[in-house]
Amino acid sequence: MTVTIPLQDLEVTPGNRVGIHHLSWPDFTNILENLSENRSTRVAYHAGTLEIMSPLAAHERPHRIIAAIITTILESQERDWEDFGSTTIKRSPVAGIEPDTCFYIQNAAQVQGCTNLDLANYPPPDLAIESDLTSVTVISAYVALQVPEVWVYRNQQMTIYVLENQNYQESIVSSAFPTLPIATLIPQLVQQAMNIGTRKTLQNLRQMLSNP
Repeated sequence: MTVTIPLQDLEVTPGNRVGIHHLSWPDFTNILENLSENRSTRVAYHAGTLEIMSPLAAHERPHRIIAAIITTILESQERDWEDFGSTTIKRSPVAGIEPDTCFYIQNAAQVQGCTNLDLANYPPPDLAIESDLTSVTVISAYVALQVPEVWVYRNQQMTIYVLENQNYQESIVSSAFPTLPIATLIPQLVQQAMNIGTRKTLQNLRQMLSNP
């Protein structure tokens, strides 16, 4: 017997995820259209599997702090960027994902005016950030989308994944910020922001960047 549950009745408690298998690309896009724009959940789709995830509040704050750190560094380097947050990134009919945060840096000029991140029309984000990532579906979706660099912040540690030969390799060097010790710097700054506040942390970061 097949049981049909309306999407609005599907509740995912914080810190948990629901997996739905054997979904076609039209199924996925229909689900996206039916999900509320104001929802707290995020989705990842690849190879017929859809995951709907509800992050814990404790996992939300780090990636927002990391986003603020990134923009502060980019400002100090006088580089352009576009922050697309958790916008849905899609490559039909392969994969779709909503990162915790994503940035266009090297390709910032190419997404001016973009409101729909369909990778048939735009390059993938240069950098995606995930907090407390444990899902195989999410990683495989990033591979399919060919996002050049993914940062995963978990347990006060930062892992950098750089796309090489169509797959991700761990790296101690960020392609987006090759002159900075990102893998150690980001966790230090996140903890500093937790302890003394984000404004003071970013103020200290600006001073450090202006006096290398």
